Amino acid sequence: MPGVTESLAHHVAAMRWDDIPSPVAHQAKRSLINFFAVTLAGCRSRPIEITLRSLLEFSGGRQVGLIGRGERIDALSAAFLNAAGANVDDFCDTHTATVIHPTAPVAGALFSYGGLRPVAGRDLLLAFILGNEVQARIGLAISPSHYNRGWHITSTCGVFGAAAAIGKLLGLGERQLVWALGIAATQSAGLCECLGTPAKSVSVGNAARNGLWSALLSEKGYDGPAEPLAGVQGFYHALVEQADLSRITDRWGESWEIMATSYKPYPCGFVIHPVLDCVLDWRREHRPVEVTRVVVRGNPLLSVRADRPDVSTGREAQVSVQHAVAAALVKRQAGLEEFTDACVQDPEVSALRSKVEVLRDERFSTVAASVEITTADGQTFKLEQSAARGSDANPLSDRDLEEKLRTAAAVWDPHYDAAPLIEAIWGIETSADVSKLVSLTVPRI
Repeated sequence: MPGVTESLAHHVAAMRWDDIPSPVAHQAKRSLINFFAVTLAGCRSRPIEITLRSLLEFSGGRQVGLIGRGERIDALSAAFLNAAGANVDDFCDTHTATVIHPTAPVAGALFSYGGLRPVAGRDLLLAFILGNEVQARIGLAISPSHYNRGWHITSTCGVFGAAAAIGKLLGLGERQLVWALGIAATQSAGLCECLGTPAKSVSVGNAARNGLWSALLSEKGYDGPAEPLAGVQGFYHALVEQADLSRITDRWGESWEIMATSYKPYPCGFVIHPVLDCVLDWRREHRPVEVTRVVVRGNPLLSVRADRPDVSTGREAQVSVQHAVAAALVKRQAGLEEFTDACVQDPEVSALRSKVEVLRDERFSTVAASVEITTADGQTFKLEQSAARGSDANPLSDRDLEEKLRTAAAVWDPHYDAAPLIEAIWGIETSADVSKLVSLTVPRI
């Protein structure tokens, strides 16, 4: 009988473009619209500026371009920077069942490789879909315990997605794909302890970089173990997990995990989103009034990840439900500006954070929550959101995603015309060279 990793490699190698249903291809393009939006938003943030300066000190070449920037760098570093830039603002997409942010590590690697060697759009889209599927299924086998233990699952599983996607582009056979996944497995890392700091994006960048490198090494004959996933000392056993290995290949080609992707309307942890929906809807409907108490009830993960009343930086604020609620009530919105150091230090926002209480309630899914707002006149307003905006159960429209891209690009260049990039993404399967998409994001000097 073939091993788990061998079976997975067989499915990746065998899949062809004609096997991809039209809705799946369209969802992949939606993910790419969102990827370019969040990467343009994050590509010039302070953490990425620091990372770029550091990597340029050691980069051996100027091989490929970067999304949203004029610099060129080696392909491995470009993969890192594209993925880290997409993740740094906590604005990237989410696979709800695993909490993986799927596009950053896979697309970060693919568009870097697309600047290194010519890649047709249809080939990239197929590779992207398969990379997404691989990382999600590997993650499903150990969810939710893997993430709950403190592993940053975007990184630990994203490296497999990047390796599989690049391996597909390289035309690797089943044996070489197993090697690529094995090389990726030994580089799988990332800790949730880093959430709320720039360090959390290092492992996401490494997932893209190391996934790309794993496939390139395998292409040259660099071999690895026969069963890196389920081996006695492989990925699953080393993590002391009870893995449901059936999730890795069952119904392959029938059920597509990319269809369960959520896209964020707010740049913060996705478990905060249903809370923000409630607060912002209430604020729009009510005149300014003093709020004396806010009680938030949500899935236990909301408390585990975002019960942080005392924050001092914008990065920490991205995983603080207290800050998100306070900022939304005071500023009447929840965009990039509401998760900055300046907003954190706003006296009115700071005072309101201390009035927000977070309660665990297992009746809620991770995309649902309730909020009780008490005002100075003694009134209490009870609000509830069963499916956050942007979740797969309440999705953003194509137009919403396009507007997200336009808004993100305008942060750095108010005169940037996003229309050619948006058009190129929707038509990517007809492109002969995907590097043109990256060039469309580079500022004109």
